[in-house]
Amino acid sequence: MPRKYRLVLAVVALIALFGYRYWQSHSAKKPATATTATPAKEAEPVKQRHYGTLAFKPCTLSTPMAREGVTAQCTTFTVPENREQPDGRKIALNIAWVPANEGAELAPDPVFFIAGGPGQSAVKSYPQLAGAFDRILDKRDVILVDQRGTGESNPLKCGGKDENGDPTEAETLADVEKATRDCVAELSKVADLTRYDTTTAVADLDAVRKAMGIEKINLMGVSYGTRVAQQYAMRYPNSTRTIVLDSVVPNTTILGNIWARNLEDALDQQFALCTRNADCVKAVGNPRDSLNTVMATLRKGPVPVTYRDPTTGIVKTDTLKAEEVANLVRMFAYMPAMAALIPQQLHEAAQGRYDSLKAMTDMLKSGLEDQMMMGMQMSVICTEDGDSVVSNEDDKDTVLGTTLTDAMSAMCKIWPKGKMPADFHNALATDVPALILEGELDPVTPPKYGEETLKTLKNGRLFVLRGQGHNVIGVGCMPKLFAKFIDTADAKQLDGKCLDNLSYTPPFTSYNGWTP
Repeated sequence: MPRKYRLVLAVVALIALFGYRYWQSHSAKKPATATTATPAKEAEPVKQRHYGTLAFKPCTLSTPMAREGVTAQCTTFTVPENREQPDGRKIALNIAWVPANEGAELAPDPVFFIAGGPGQSAVKSYPQLAGAFDRILDKRDVILVDQRGTGESNPLKCGGKDENGDPTEAETLADVEKATRDCVAELSKVADLTRYDTTTAVADLDAVRKAMGIEKINLMGVSYGTRVAQQYAMRYPNSTRTIVLDSVVPNTTILGNIWARNLEDALDQQFALCTRNADCVKAVGNPRDSLNTVMATLRKGPVPVTYRDPTTGIVKTDTLKAEEVANLVRMFAYMPAMAALIPQQLHEAAQGRYDSLKAMTDMLKSGLEDQMMMGMQMSVICTEDGDSVVSNEDDKDTVLGTTLTDAMSAMCKIWPKGKMPADFHNALATDVPALILEGELDPVTPPKYGEETLKTLKNGRLFVLRGQGHNVIGVGCMPKLFAKFIDTADAKQLDGKCLDNLSYTPPFTSYNGWTP
């Protein structure tokens, strides 16, 4: 039986490639219930605040994944969808300004936060990372711009759902191609899909900078956001004061050809935390062997599972599929605190008890729902990487295999493509001060990517955080180092000894946790 090519699988894989830390917050406050930027409650009309030529109104930024809303100022800024046709369709870019702390001696160069994805909203994702910016706000404003096609900036979302409300499955590549054509037809009614790439978005950022009357900006990008930051520094060096690249994707990297092998390498490191521990091996065996057993079974066909829904507690009967486990392993791999749960779950599944594993895949689906704008994601990847996405025969026996690469290649043959500058994939070579961060166990942007990027950054510095995964700006003392770097614009003088205190998360060996 062929593996299913699920349209949603491609999206989830890209979330893992460029996403942020789901389910984790660095605040200890109560959960927020809002899901987007909402106007602040006001008893009487509130005066607009101006930043350059832009007029802002009070708002609160919040998301279910963050613990509390962030007080901010919000506005929109209109740009032409196609700058070659300035009188054509316009896009209202959604912008939030998080003002520096009251009484701050304000520096003139704010920090622009750039979200991952591609397809993530900077405005919606910031609250989850807000704790990492606490010290930044002592001296600087933080600016959030929803990249065109994401958030509230003409979001490009499509995709059908079945009778249960789940994303529609595609059994074959022909189904993938049909779904892609349907998506293109749907979104082309509201957007020119060739105008939602990174290069165009970078021009938007600079237009916002000018409208706000800012001479130089500090760019902080996470994952795919590091590509945007590098491209901005490349195109507008005189307007770039510093860049912070958290979980960096080198300009030279082709997306789509890296997923399977990077995950395998990270799993080897993460599973070794168990295989080097006699108590862990005694309790759950070799996680790699368990994973191979589970995947071999599921690739023969889905297995029926009776399990308790993790959200409602209701007992359900469904099937568990190979691609669901592959997604789960990948997503959890970029957060070692979550990956610690995997060895025990794989051990049970390898013995035919799939209920806990199925419940975890359901939790993953609910946590990822509506986090990415697929249309924008496809416009970026197909314009910048699609022609170079090819399957590697050596990846066929990996957890992810070549299904994602095959599907992405098929989709990009259909998706409209924009114009990519000839030097787009050149390494960023600049004197701009740069701070590069990598997690030691990152399954999507491993430390070697940071090393490669650093080679052409004369004023750059790389920190590899022990035992960490993807998106590490909020880990340990990193927020302190982040703020120090923005203050001094000198990464080389940072004292990173405080990072030596970071440790590994031991794998769970039972439902009570890990062995002491």
